[in-house]
Amino acid sequence: MYILAYDIGTTGVKTCLFSIDSSIGLKASATRGYKLYTMENGGVEQDGDEWWDAMCQSTREVMDKSGVAPDQVMGLSFCSQMQGMVLVDRDGIPVHRPMSYMDQRGSRELEDCFGHGIKIAGANAFKLLKSLRICKAASLSAKDPVWKYKWIENNEPDNFARAYKWLDVKEYLICRCTGSFVMTEDSAFATMLYDTRPGREGWSSDLCSLYGVKKEHLPEIISSSDVAGRLRKEAADQLGLEEGIKVFGGGGDAPLTAVGAGATEVGSTHIYTGTSGWVSTVVDTQKLDVNKMIASIVGAQKGRFNYFAEMETAGKCLEWVKNHLALDEIGVFLEKKDITCGYEGKYKSLYDYLMETIEKAEPGCGGVIFTPWLHGNRCPFEDPAAAGMFFNITLETGKTELIRAVVEGICYHQRWMLECEKEKVQISQTVRFVGGGALSDVTGQLLADITGHHIEIVEDPQNVGAIGAAAVAALGLGLISDLDQIRKLIKVRSSFTPDMEKKQIYDRNYQVFKRLYETNMKNFRDMNI
Repeated sequence: MYILAYDIGTTGVKTCLFSIDSSIGLKASATRGYKLYTMENGGVEQDGDEWWDAMCQSTREVMDKSGVAPDQVMGLSFCSQMQGMVLVDRDGIPVHRPMSYMDQRGSRELEDCFGHGIKIAGANAFKLLKSLRICKAASLSAKDPVWKYKWIENNEPDNFARAYKWLDVKEYLICRCTGSFVMTEDSAFATMLYDTRPGREGWSSDLCSLYGVKKEHLPEIISSSDVAGRLRKEAADQLGLEEGIKVFGGGGDAPLTAVGAGATEVGSTHIYTGTSGWVSTVVDTQKLDVNKMIASIVGAQKGRFNYFAEMETAGKCLEWVKNHLALDEIGVFLEKKDITCGYEGKYKSLYDYLMETIEKAEPGCGGVIFTPWLHGNRCPFEDPAAAGMFFNITLETGKTELIRAVVEGICYHQRWMLECEKEKVQISQTVRFVGGGALSDVTGQLLADITGHHIEIVEDPQNVGAIGAAAVAALGLGLISDLDQIRKLIKVRSSFTPDMEKKQIYDRNYQVFKRLYETNMKNFRDMNI
């Protein structure tokens, strides 16, 4: 029995075909990319047709690679980037090109709603308290989807008038598969229009009124393991699959990454480093830290929440360093030679070469510190003007130190978020580390040394979102009875114990790292707003 799981990321989709029996086994996978359109006014958009084309191409490749017949696929499921804005008409066609979670054009709309009157944490006290009472969260970031909705309403009234339903990224793709307009509970919560109070779960009329949202724009809410619909013939033909396959709700990347990491029990903590990054701990009651911008998002399991702290750019910083420090100035990295030649296949990628090279640099990079805020930041401070910088460069600083400082800077920020979570919840001493950033054991050891936590990297860290999507589909198909069973099926590839001597070096740098935002906050605003 097979399940197709789609991991819909910021820059591409990874399609995975899993066999489901006594374990979840990857049969075949394929990746297709798509564009991210960034604009000077803070807009960040993607193209729905590009998502769909990438999904169709990767599905056909996976089916060809696997040799599995289409009629053996029992279900489709999704793990997806969250807090996008896809307003669609009655035919499921976007009225405006989909807006990424990174889009921050809604600053004025946020200010108009929360910027006046008596304030708590910089927001109108009465509106803030009302939102916190109903959903234990509030839309206080310009990147939150409600402000994208309001931006379209204010700036493109003709397009807004055509809108029928508000969907997120995977919900748009579910609509293309099935014709159904639905939203899973975790995606609904991410709109901050969802009432999480026991017995009242669902869209809140009061919050719709507070934010000025038309409730009729909001779709039906389903659970992650519910069947959203069945695959329509047109979609099946384009995907190379059988008509009528069950399409499950799936979930957002945050809750399903926790499932795929095996961090499902209360108190389990995982760290994710992909394009963005986060720290998440499973809790059974909603916790909230307004000042640190940490909220408890609805999880894939009933009665469970993910206490979730996010950084805007994590792995994206590694992409930046690859493109601008390793490639464009010196051919290929330090020795001006093509790493695909002369190394007898030792390195699978430039990333592997970079990791081995920075491992030779001294811990702490001679005091050089990098701030990983290349597109603003969310936690523990919300500031779209925050930016990256190298601090404390001297004549002795080389490119190796600069590149290692980028990796250390990501880890410093993740430690900061871990410590902020500790203020409200009990986090696990052993932390699961997943995502593309977990492909290297060098990063795993760095994270252990900097945070002081025991770190475990799972066997397939890049596919944990897809594994989580397959797991909720398996639950919906009755193949497993409980998502807590997943931890037993997730193998650990590597584990790391902190080197306390190195930690002393990192502790010094970390204290300076935390002060860099406060001392440069005004400078960021003067330069970037």
